[in-house]
Amino acid sequence: MAYQKPPQIALGMINAGATKINLPVQDLLLRGALSGAFLGFATSLAVTAAVQTGMPIVGAIIFPVGFCMIVLLGMELVTGSFAVVPLAVLAKKPGATTGGVIVNWSWVFLGNLIGSVIYAALLAIALTMMFTEEANPVGQKLIAIAEAKTIKYADHGNAGLVTAFTKAILCNWMVTLGVVMSMASASTIGKIAAMWLPILIFFGQGFEHAVVNMFVIPVGMIMGAEVTMGDWWLWNQIPVTIGNIVGGLFFTGLAIYITHAPKGEST
Repeated sequence: MAYQKPPQIALGMINAGATKINLPVQDLLLRGALSGAFLGFATSLAVTAAVQTGMPIVGAIIFPVGFCMIVLLGMELVTGSFAVVPLAVLAKKPGATTGGVIVNWSWVFLGNLIGSVIYAALLAIALTMMFTEEANPVGQKLIAIAEAKTIKYADHGNAGLVTAFTKAILCNWMVTLGVVMSMASASTIGKIAAMWLPILIFFGQGFEHAVVNMFVIPVGMIMGAEVTMGDWWLWNQIPVTIGNIVGGLFFTGLAIYITHAPKGEST
């Protein structure tokens, strides 16, 4: 499977960051929108599997299909960019600036949001016979998840915010490892096998992923979840996004860069 050693992986992370930071806005938006939709597909599939089997772990085993699609097709997922794009600045790659990092993250975040909400609206139609019937069991489960990811945190006040933030750190520590581990192999099968493992870990433990939540909370709201826009953004989307930045940038991006990036060599 043509294993790439850690220093090669670190260089791959730097080069990936340099490529992403120089992408034009239209590519960031389109690739970001497709990524948001793909993760929505994977999430609804995972929930469907959990409902059908009564075993949530089955959904976790299946969920990484969406992430694999994103990585193999070179799409843009803001949670992955939290880890690799800043490394281009640290490595002093051409065109890489701190401002460019913020611009990249902002456009990809917007693209992810657009794609996630579009898929959420389409799936809500599919699960409710265009809103003429009650949501089916999968839809009911999505409604419950949307409420658990917002109202439950709100009920606990500051403790809820800290919990969401912490679960987001743990989530993106694993998600960004999925991005990194995909660089450990040059073969398609090797990439899929390597990235599958950390993605399964995050989803199976119910950690908080900003882009997954861009789908699962709106789809629940569309189908009748007792969640307001304020609930979504204050009690989940904002703290989870910040936590994902911390987990991806510090626990994966900088950690691997510091210990594995070749010292004293041109990157």
